[in-house]
Amino acid sequence: MGTRAIEISVGAFVLSAILALAFLVIKVSGISLDTSSQVHTVIARFDDVSGLRERSKVTMAGVTIGRVADLEIDLEYGQAIVYMEIDGPPGSLTIDTGAQILTEGVLGARYISLLPGADIDFLQDGDFLMEGNTQGAFVLENLIGDLVTRLGGE
Repeated sequence: MGTRAIEISVGAFVLSAILALAFLVIKVSGISLDTSSQVHTVIARFDDVSGLRERSKVTMAGVTIGRVADLEIDLEYGQAIVYMEIDGPPGSLTIDTGAQILTEGVLGARYISLLPGADIDFLQDGDFLMEGNTQGAFVLENLIGDLVTRLGGE
């Protein structure tokens, strides 16, 4: 094999490795290149969103149906406001849908799990989940602090 053929084959190998790495980065990061799909926004209030980030998954029954679009703080009520972009047209979630923040595995990333309701009315674009239908993040540090406080008080 000549020097030129070796250089071409090495170049092709490096190019394919770069393309494979770019594909892997896109898949792992959760970036979607499909801009044609319809999404609608649902908003929820949580007491604690520790560990939740923008672009975290939103799931229902273990299937990813959207992403966290934005996180804000409501200083008047001391709550976090979470904007979720749900795939598909509005009208797929009932107004009594519940939401809880869960952790993937023991030390995994935080995500929002939606729990379907039974109402006949549906959430529209920009609607809030009902008050009381959200459960904040379980923070292990808070549990350990409470346990130490209780044990120290006895």
